[in-house]
Amino acid sequence: MSLLPGFSVECNDDPKGKAVSPGQSTIWNMGQKPLAPSEVMMQDDQRHQAGDIGMRYEDNCSFYNLTGSDFYPDNSSQSNCTFPEQPLDFYILLPVIYSVICAVGLTGNTAVIYVILKAPKMKTVTNMFILNLAIADDLFTLVLPINIAEHLLRYWPFGELLCKVILAIDHYNIFSSIYFLTVMSVDRYLVVLATVQSRRLSYRNYSAARTTSICIWLWVTLIVLPFFIFASVYTNELQIKSCGLSFPQPERFWFKASRIYTLVLGFAIPVSTICILYIGMLHKLRTMSLNSNARALNKAKRKVTIMVIIVLAVCLLCWMPFHLATIVALTTDLPQTSLVIGISYFITSLSYTNSCLNPFLYAFLDDNFRKSFRKMLECKTT
Repeated sequence: MSLLPGFSVECNDDPKGKAVSPGQSTIWNMGQKPLAPSEVMMQDDQRHQAGDIGMRYEDNCSFYNLTGSDFYPDNSSQSNCTFPEQPLDFYILLPVIYSVICAVGLTGNTAVIYVILKAPKMKTVTNMFILNLAIADDLFTLVLPINIAEHLLRYWPFGELLCKVILAIDHYNIFSSIYFLTVMSVDRYLVVLATVQSRRLSYRNYSAARTTSICIWLWVTLIVLPFFIFASVYTNELQIKSCGLSFPQPERFWFKASRIYTLVLGFAIPVSTICILYIGMLHKLRTMSLNSNARALNKAKRKVTIMVIIVLAVCLLCWMPFHLATIVALTTDLPQTSLVIGISYFITSLSYTNSCLNPFLYAFLDDNFRKSFRKMLECKTT
């Protein structure tokens, strides 16, 4: 599990003059979050992970992963590969960016959790789902320092159990965000439908939202379980420990299957459901006339609906490139040029950024959140 690229290379001989065989231990660092940015758009035959910070090799090399810090310059003549310089700017810049995301995300999401739990006015159905979104984002920001430490150390020092836990939390963030937004979209659809029909939803209450949230966490746990099982600490041919996904034979099949699994369950199904719900919502609003009571109720709910739509749009904006890159990696053969690597860094950073944006959206769009937060600050200062 690496923050910087594990560029894959396969040399006729490794720097120590020993043959490197992909069949010895196949670790695919696919689909995990944090995903090695340069690997977002790598194909399956380019992603055999044997370390963290790798380099691209030309000449008689195909893509097989070795870490840049692991090469032995004195023995480099024994290999048919050429060794370009390590991208030091990425090595320094990315931990800074991720540290900012961690600090802002942890502070903002913790504030959201505190306000919703403490302020009586904030105990609504929508805010219950927002609370769980904030918890998911907080979990991710809590593990970012460990990922940054692995990147800076260039090996995994934290053991097998923590490797599995961290990788599971990484995937929780991928799946939980989109599924809670799907549930929020279902809730908005039911509210709009009830508004159009001038009726109230007796079953829509805080307790029901809490039960639904628990069910979502259980569902996401089932989805994430395979990644927890396949996560392991392994040692590459140069005796460097890394944390990643270790798939059985045939590894290429499992690699592609895991990418498709993440794409379908983490994007295609929930996003399709959301689109159907909002299309149906617009259709109901256009085809059914509203009486005066419905209009009044609609005005009261309009701001919440707009907030949910904006939060959803921001989430899709941050995550869609990640999943589109998965499709590209499955269907095309992109050369690992500087442009592709830069785009991959940007895609990964964009997905990370979503974890710290939601608190600002709530503060900007939700009057009750702003008032409750301000009141709590005043109480703390007095």
